[in-house]
Amino acid sequence: MTASTAGADACERIPDFEPFGITAFTTTRAAGSFSTQSAEPVGEVTARWEALRTALRARAPRFATASQVHGTRIVEHDGAWEGWLRVPDADGHFAPDRGTAMAVTIADCVPVFIVHPEGAAALLHSGWRGTAARIIERAVAAFSRRGFAPAELLVHLGPAICGSCYEVSADVGAALTGRPASGPVHVDLRALIAGHARAAGVARITTSPWCTRCHNDRFFSHRAGDVGRQLGVLVAATGARRVDSP
Repeated sequence: MTASTAGADACERIPDFEPFGITAFTTTRAAGSFSTQSAEPVGEVTARWEALRTALRARAPRFATASQVHGTRIVEHDGAWEGWLRVPDADGHFAPDRGTAMAVTIADCVPVFIVHPEGAAALLHSGWRGTAARIIERAVAAFSRRGFAPAELLVHLGPAICGSCYEVSADVGAALTGRPASGPVHVDLRALIAGHARAAGVARITTSPWCTRCHNDRFFSHRAGDVGRQLGVLVAATGARRVDSP
């Protein structure tokens, strides 16, 4: 399943990166759940993962996923391996070179897609803890260490719960915004992440119009009571080249 092979209802394509030979999309309910933590037969869920990996294999020999823990660890992937790698205890992937497909599971948390036009790419899972800890700044720093300037990066914040739907406790609100609160507050995670990205030097940021809670008929939402999970997927194809710059 890729943006080109999946049906139009099965994924939400992100066109921002296509001029650079980079495919990015988020799956929807129509693609089925990718969570193994539900009552659905694990064989059916595994079959979806295998179909995805098979579809991506021609474009990237490596497929990176992780056991997500709402932390800030970002794993850097070199080109020394092939196959499907599931990393323990991580919430981000960074590949400085082409040929690595990446996926994160989401259902209200923010899938953060970061791309350099030359093909370096990163994909993050950013819930409130990752956002409060500024995981995106860690990712931008990883690009910088490899010589990719923040001003040259493109960031897309995918389907996630919106600020109107996301109510958190006073303690969580304070951790996210730095402002004390006397009771529950509404927080826009994607707006906060965009602010963190700008503070790190990123200027080109786009945000999906989709809210997983408002559009629960299209996306799984934890806040809506779903146990299902969709995927954010990013792959810089082997051998692809930059077409033009934005």
